[in-house]
Amino acid sequence: MTFTEPVRKYILSGVVAFVVIGLIVANVMASKQDKTFETNENLYNQALQLQKDGNYEDAREAISKVLKAEPNSEIANYLAGIIAVNKGDVKQGANYMQKTLDLNPYKVEDPVFMIQLGEIFVVSERYEDAKIVLQRCQESGWAPEEIPNYQEHVATLLTQIENSQ
Repeated sequence: MTFTEPVRKYILSGVVAFVVIGLIVANVMASKQDKTFETNENLYNQALQLQKDGNYEDAREAISKVLKAEPNSEIANYLAGIIAVNKGDVKQGANYMQKTLDLNPYKVEDPVFMIQLGEIFVVSERYEDAKIVLQRCQESGWAPEEIPNYQEHVATLLTQIENSQ
């Protein structure tokens, strides 16, 4: 089967038009995605700053907007957990922290996250979960620089769990 010169031109024109239209559509979609990402990043940074300043109510509102747009964001769920605990809603904080761990199972290798998770589980009276987390901390032998008495604190929390049951 042979193609005549006009048929070849039509085929080439069609392929070029298809590629150009595809690039235009991709560019438009990417710019919308960039705007969404930028908005969520700004809200997250605002929530983080508000949390650092102790304004937990406004921080909760900002992080809620981020979570509405990105419910499976590990970092947003982590911050939401910290904010919820600071507001006094420990059970909700525990749920956010659990979701953070579910989204990124490798967080079990982060000693700071694990001690925070253990503390939140203890305060929210999820003793079995707290015991598992704190035993993991104890067995790991972690001693992060930012928490010099890490292992002593883990032992204290485990004792607190034993006394509560």
